[in-house]
Amino acid sequence: MTKVPALVQRDEFTYEIPVSEVPGMRVPGILFSNPALLQGVAGDPSLMQLANVATLPGIERNALAMPDIHFGYGFPVGGVAAFDLVEGVVSPGGIGYDINCGVRLLRTGLTIDDVRPRLAALVDRLYREVPSGVGSKGGRTLNAGEIDEVLAGGAAWAVEHGLGRPDDLVYQEEGGCLPGALPAEVGESAHRRGLRQLGTLGSGNHFLEVQAVDELFYPEFAAALGLERGRVVVMLHTGSRGLGHQVATDFIQRMDQRLASEGVQLVDRQLSCAPVSSDDGARYLGAMAAAANFAWANRQAITAGVRRSFSAVFGEAAGDAGVEVVYDIAHNMAKVEEHRTDGTSKKVLVHRKGATRAFPAGRDEVPAAYRPYGQPVLIPGDMGTASYVLAGLPTSMERSFGSSCHGAGRRLSRHAAVRTFRYEEVTKALAGRGILVRSASREGVTEEAPGAYKDVEEVVRVAEGAGLTRRVARLVPLGVVKG
Repeated sequence: MTKVPALVQRDEFTYEIPVSEVPGMRVPGILFSNPALLQGVAGDPSLMQLANVATLPGIERNALAMPDIHFGYGFPVGGVAAFDLVEGVVSPGGIGYDINCGVRLLRTGLTIDDVRPRLAALVDRLYREVPSGVGSKGGRTLNAGEIDEVLAGGAAWAVEHGLGRPDDLVYQEEGGCLPGALPAEVGESAHRRGLRQLGTLGSGNHFLEVQAVDELFYPEFAAALGLERGRVVVMLHTGSRGLGHQVATDFIQRMDQRLASEGVQLVDRQLSCAPVSSDDGARYLGAMAAAANFAWANRQAITAGVRRSFSAVFGEAAGDAGVEVVYDIAHNMAKVEEHRTDGTSKKVLVHRKGATRAFPAGRDEVPAAYRPYGQPVLIPGDMGTASYVLAGLPTSMERSFGSSCHGAGRRLSRHAAVRTFRYEEVTKALAGRGILVRSASREGVTEEAPGAYKDVEEVVRVAEGAGLTRRVARLVPLGVVKG
């Protein structure tokens, strides 16, 4: 049985795994949680994963876990760690297979009263315009030259090729393009997998959801975001598809071989890594940036599909001009950022695996229109529960390297969810609440049933209580397209 390290409560929302708890820990493990959420990780191997992350060379301050923590590959999902650029490492397992999986929020000029009579037609149209499901194809087909342009240019490439407007780029993390991309480091198999997946949703927890603004908690920021009660918005969640998965697979194998040849044994082989300053480290980061750019282009292409859908159902003005980007935020990424460690400010490589950036007001990285309030943080719930828009807080910089949770977090594995829930029961319950679902598979619904996830209200409560974010707006689902 996997050892479960002991937790010591430090304050109302902070728990610590002391360095004495697990041999080899270089820094403490910190979990942001509360008693209700702790019940979901009791005996869970994700806590040992958090302790194992703390053994990696060059780790700074703490190994961190957000309130949506659950078991992942290498790092727990919800894991955050920062590494020295000279002594530290980069670990693909600390970023994840779906590089730059992210969430984008779009606002419309329509209200619930406008949309409800045509909701079924809208959801059906979205399902046709945005291909979804395992291995989904049918998006924009790329040739070999074009895909390298996408890997280098990100969302800007999509805009330049008619899949959006220049002002879409203003409201995306990194402007929708991560510097330092090295398309040549993306292998042939990864290239091939991406050729027909631009503009596709994928499977698993990826979704396209029509929502309505239900409640405002920070009206001034909500107004800057263009959110008001009753306004219809669209949230989408997807990443770099098969291309990013293959990049992760290729480099994990390469790093495994390197460590074996050097006789290095890690406490968990899934933490396979390379020094940030090494050739393998630099190559991986270049390939990761390229995959991240594919993901931003993918979400931009999906945005074009959303606009086409609204135009078809409500008229051109409601789609082409009426659907605007509120923000696009990434999780599953490593970035060089400047943070204070040991009393000094230095550049570190921050891994966020199932965690998002949550920078406060005044930061240059935040779009100018939002800078007085902080970075928007987008937290999806699940098919039947609310999603949230949050704002980063100054205390997030000292507590979590400017990071927050990325969603509700799984309570049950996908296999356990399929065994527990029935497709007919889930869809009937959702329909009874006026929520329409379209899915490429029955498993796509049962795997992502509302009961498979933690309570998003508790997750958000902890993120706010721990000083990582504050609530801005609550969004409720109307219709869902699942992979």
